[in-house]
Amino acid sequence: MNSFFRAIVLPAAAALVAFAGTIRGADYPSPTEGDFVARDFKFTSGETMTELRLHYRSLGKAIKDAKGVTRNGVLIMHGTTGSGAQFIRPEFAGELFGAGQPLDATKFFIVLPDGIGHGKSSKPSDGMHAKFPHYGYRDMVEAQYRLLTEGLGVNRARLVMGTSMGGMQTWMWGEIHPDFMDALMPLASLPTQISGRNRAWRRVVIDAIRNDPAWSGGDYKTQPPSLRTAAEMLWFMSSNPLLRQKETPTLAMADSVLNKYVDDYVKTGDANDALYAVEASRDYDPGPGLEKIRAPLLAINSADDLINPPELGILEREIRRVPNGRAIVLPLSDKTRGHGSHTVAALWKDQLVSLLGRSERAERKPGF
Repeated sequence: MNSFFRAIVLPAAAALVAFAGTIRGADYPSPTEGDFVARDFKFTSGETMTELRLHYRSLGKAIKDAKGVTRNGVLIMHGTTGSGAQFIRPEFAGELFGAGQPLDATKFFIVLPDGIGHGKSSKPSDGMHAKFPHYGYRDMVEAQYRLLTEGLGVNRARLVMGTSMGGMQTWMWGEIHPDFMDALMPLASLPTQISGRNRAWRRVVIDAIRNDPAWSGGDYKTQPPSLRTAAEMLWFMSSNPLLRQKETPTLAMADSVLNKYVDDYVKTGDANDALYAVEASRDYDPGPGLEKIRAPLLAINSADDLINPPELGILEREIRRVPNGRAIVLPLSDKTRGHGSHTVAALWKDQLVSLLGRSERAERKPGF
């Protein structure tokens, strides 16, 4: 019988257990980079691209059983305006991909794609500008599915997980391809359509760019000033008030830190890319299909996440509808980083180990 798990708030001591005796992250193999071209890709908007490029990084090698089923594939998806490269850092890869760690790259085949419109994948700034197809999250999931199955020969995933936008897409993966994975782990996300304050900050970015005369309908020659507004909103929403106050305790320091972040962002950022990335969330709404999710799922949020605040009660309510679903809210601590806690793997990697164990047992049940 399928069981339901209520969302729980971990005691502070439990949330920090991963930090007890923490040592420097183990070494892990350097990722291999590649490109997969999805031909004749049709977007949900009705638009098409003859060749849609999806860039990816991978670690490890795929292993198949005697029946040809991939047994060690892991898909990890990034957040809005990010890329797969963001996971190659000490606090994430250094905690997960090394020898003996939860996603040991000598045992797992880890795939880190750049989503449509992000990183080195096809995006508006490549040349099409505002003529680039208006992609949504469903298109991004379909492209990732084709990357795994057509491009890399992965016909089953041991784990599908993601952070922020990638976390939202993890819920969608569970509904659209319910028999493809053994386990699901969405981080920093809610299983409901974008609304409330989450929609409001996105609208600030969207309206700032679209109403900027310098945007010129997307055909600008130099980056419009509104790109700075987009960067400021991303900075504002990505951490928690306590950390921001500690980092910038004076007016002058707050301006200085924000200016540096924005200046660095606009050096490589693009207004059309940012606009498309934020608008892509318009088709996100896993709420009506949560009962379709079959694989064991563990959703992890943090209490200091401004984008997905626990006081809304959405995660606690909706997780009850997910067969084999469980949710955890990490309490505020000096180790959490607001929305950015999703990339601090030491906060939740013990829960990942538990999920992998639970899903392995579930997979062995007849008929699962």
